[in-house]
Amino acid sequence: MRRLWLLFAQTVTIALALYFVYTAVQRPAVLPKPVPTAARTAILADASAPPSPGSYRAAASRAMPAVVNILTTKAVRKRHPLSRDPFFKRFFGDRDEEDDQNSLGSGVIVSPQGYILTNYHVVEAADEIQVVLPDGRKAAAKMVGTDPETDLAVVRIELDKLPVVTLGQVEQAKVGDVVLAIGNPFGVGQTVTMGIISALGRNNLHINHFENFIQTDAAINFGNSGGALIDTQGNLLGINSAIYSQTGGSVGIGFAIPVSTARNVLDAIIKDGHVVRGWIGVESQEITPELAHSFGLARDSGAIIAGVVRNGPADKAGMKPGDILLSVDGKPVKDTNEMLNLIAQLSPGGQSTMRILRKSRESELQLTVGKRPPAKK
Repeated sequence: MRRLWLLFAQTVTIALALYFVYTAVQRPAVLPKPVPTAARTAILADASAPPSPGSYRAAASRAMPAVVNILTTKAVRKRHPLSRDPFFKRFFGDRDEEDDQNSLGSGVIVSPQGYILTNYHVVEAADEIQVVLPDGRKAAAKMVGTDPETDLAVVRIELDKLPVVTLGQVEQAKVGDVVLAIGNPFGVGQTVTMGIISALGRNNLHINHFENFIQTDAAINFGNSGGALIDTQGNLLGINSAIYSQTGGSVGIGFAIPVSTARNVLDAIIKDGHVVRGWIGVESQEITPELAHSFGLARDSGAIIAGVVRNGPADKAGMKPGDILLSVDGKPVKDTNEMLNLIAQLSPGGQSTMRILRKSRESELQLTVGKRPPAKK
């Protein structure tokens, strides 16, 4: 009896096994599908979901297509160490060789006609300029004009369907506003960094002749020069120009030329090929507390005329060393930087009224504005 029971149990077991094998082969849908391991441990985000709060990808994507890489080439003649030897010259002649120096920077497309703003020091003395767009297109650029006194330059490329940046209102910018810097640092490719406006109207840095910098802690490094500083809407606020650093890398103190200055330079270069500024032929000096006490002044604003160019506009109008310039056409002069900017905005050949202080007496001088000489490179 026991033997029959064991035989029956084995027969049932084998029959059930054959049934399940048959079911798996013929009807796989009845078995549960295996769940992927990744799906058990992670949930994929919805690709169509809006950006998280605080994201600036919309601003970056709006401005990035218009920020380009600028590659420059300069031929440098290498003098052979024996080239000055008469014996060498007699048999071999001049053996100078040419080599190429390459540098890189950034630029911003500001016009559908292909005009690009960049820094003067990026394209200075370049023999060849090549522009590379983020979409991969390349084009040789032609120099339109430069303005060394603001460290700005304008080049032009001829391509169709160019992306163009929108110029912002830097006058509405305030300290603490979030800004993005876009450029090509160290040649690694287009990069976006974030920071805030640390200060406005920075001058007396002795970087440029005309200074009115936006200071930012957005990382700016070698290769970012000429790139864009934008607001959170993607509008251009400035052209990245310089950094303060003891190592060559970013330490959170960067400077950009405001778009208001860049726009004036752009318009002047497109119109005349260079920037025309007013000039009266004086050298100035800041009014310090010590000088104010020495001159017996009750004010610390204005600019002391330290020197007058002989036969220049100021000299012909009767301005003398020691005079204090108080206003230009009714606009108050706060310091030497303000004086320089006010005079530069005057139209050469036009008339201007200068209010001065001489020996505790105020008076007005009428003069004919001259044209500012080109800056020495």
